[in-house]
Amino acid sequence: MHRIPARHRATALALALLAATGACTRPEEKDPGISAKPSGPVAERPLAAGVDYRESVHRGPAGPVRVSVLRIAPDAEARLVGAHGANMALPQTVRQAARRAGALAAVNGSYFDIKGGKAYSGYPGDPVGLYVENGRVLSEARDEGAALLLGHRDGRLWARITEVATPGLITAADGETRRLDGVDRVAGRLRPCRGIDHDRLAAEGRVWRRDPDTGLCEDPDEIVEFTPDWGVETPSGRGGVEAVLDGDGTVSRLRSPAGGPVPKGGRVLYGIGEGADWLREHARPGTAPDVSIPLTDSSGEDLTDLVDTAVGGGRRLLSGGRVVLSERDRAATDRPPRTLAGVTADGSVLLVTVDGRDPGASEGATLAESAGLLASLGAVDGLNLDGGGSTTMVVGGELRNRPREAVGDPVGERKVATVLALLPR
Repeated sequence: MHRIPARHRATALALALLAATGACTRPEEKDPGISAKPSGPVAERPLAAGVDYRESVHRGPAGPVRVSVLRIAPDAEARLVGAHGANMALPQTVRQAARRAGALAAVNGSYFDIKGGKAYSGYPGDPVGLYVENGRVLSEARDEGAALLLGHRDGRLWARITEVATPGLITAADGETRRLDGVDRVAGRLRPCRGIDHDRLAAEGRVWRRDPDTGLCEDPDEIVEFTPDWGVETPSGRGGVEAVLDGDGTVSRLRSPAGGPVPKGGRVLYGIGEGADWLREHARPGTAPDVSIPLTDSSGEDLTDLVDTAVGGGRRLLSGGRVVLSERDRAATDRPPRTLAGVTADGSVLLVTVDGRDPGASEGATLAESAGLLASLGAVDGLNLDGGGSTTMVVGGELRNRPREAVGDPVGERKVATVLALLPR
């Protein structure tokens, strides 16, 4: 079994990292966080050469914290990839997705359009934010949010956590160009609505509306690409127009009203408002528009050729060994279950689940405590993925953590949009 180098850093290291960025006050004023050293026995399970899986209970400010850690070395005899179910529009449990992919282990991945949410679109498997699988963008980035990026080069795992944008572009056969607004989502709906989406719409003088109750922005002039991974018919819409592209990229027809199947091996460009007008004029049947969706970091560097998998997250926790939470996030006291991703100095990837909503057995973790925990495990870069009832660790086909929707609820697996799956090489 692969041994983790310096597997338990001293608690002082995590405290120093947190204190250096103001993430916690002096120890006598506030409990310093989750203990780096387990307070109980450590369960280990071998999975593959270069892969280490451990379960342990730690001491936290509110009580015990149950932690599961999957560590994948760069030279591991396994591949870490993104995976989803039979289609993008519908969710599945992590265990179902792991079984379908033939995975040795898996955790939940991206945030998604959960049924019952305030801004629910009707498609409960739709990822919210960046998701790339097999090098294909299946959900666009939002607000240049941070993401876990994975690739495999010369037989080794490459991993990075950074802010990413997806400036999609459509170039028609007549040379006219237009921005591609999104991928595999309902046109006209922007979740969340802040940052670059808000600024772009305002700068362009576009008509848009923000719902104060849901945080959803509505843009009446969009073009969204639907891929075969969407898996169901595109949304129906009387005012919309679709350019249906065959496998060779040629427009076979314009479909109006919008709504119908995505051709196998092809795709659909779905336009509303000005976007529909643009398709009518520039995506005529028999022409072949070019669609490109590069991945760029905040400096503008193109990462497209490096990335096989990308999973967007919530808060970035660590960057270069320093906690990068806002003052508000540092002060947050809520302790839900967490799914965390980290990258160590040697390029290993950490996938960590922290159970919560289980008083007396596992109390969860704040964002600041999560950052400290990742640092204590050796991460220099860290990201908070989807958590709460979605937090799930599956190893060898077995559920290894204890996901709960709420305190007092029985253990149960929530259906999710995407997973990070560890496949045998």
